[in-house]
Amino acid sequence: MSARRITRTRLFAATTVALAALSLTACEGDELTGSPAPDSATSATADVNNAQPAGSAKGDTDKSGSTGSTGSDGSNGSAGNDKASGSGSGSGSGSDDSDAGVPGECSASDVRITAANAPRPINHLLLTATNTGAKTCSLPQYPAARFGEAQSVPPVAESSKPQSLTTLAPGESGYAGVRLSSGDGSGENGYETNTLTIPFEDGSIATVKLPSGGVYVDTALTVTYWQTDASNALEY
Repeated sequence: MSARRITRTRLFAATTVALAALSLTACEGDELTGSPAPDSATSATADVNNAQPAGSAKGDTDKSGSTGSTGSDGSNGSAGNDKASGSGSGSGSGSDDSDAGVPGECSASDVRITAANAPRPINHLLLTATNTGAKTCSLPQYPAARFGEAQSVPPVAESSKPQSLTTLAPGESGYAGVRLSSGDGSGENGYETNTLTIPFEDGSIATVKLPSGGVYVDTALTVTYWQTDASNALEY
């Protein structure tokens, strides 16, 4: 082989090697200078920044204002107005309604009580309580009558109990019957007395004048509830 041909062969081989080297370098350069894949941490950070969880600052400053302070202020204001208007008027009117027109209890200074022998039934006394005051008042349920030095009050006839307390306007009267003694003589420990006192619930005591000569009482002594009609008081 001639020297010229050998030289060409070598030159061609060298050129091929050089081109291969340049191609490899270009590939490596592309790999080094190419766009890297997005980093997962960077992507996650971007997602977090763009997220809008309920109640976050970003949600509070949203242009729509749907979760802003307007809604809460509106509801709180309404509740405050309702509370102010409901509590003030309700308690005042309830107290006035419950106390209006309710009569107080009668006292011994408001009532004059008289005692008279009933024509029938025998051995009965009719008590009459008249309101001499300027205001309407309610009598106690029944007269807790004490005859003479008695240590206890007589029992009350439960069958005479009215539906409500006997209430007296000024000038009106209430009535109670008293069975002083048994008509057949079956009563015991009888005695005569000319004094009668009737206490009221406020602690005051009315002194009642008995018929002339006093009365005779025994263990049959019984009183009725205060009535609005005298005939009802003498039925027991």
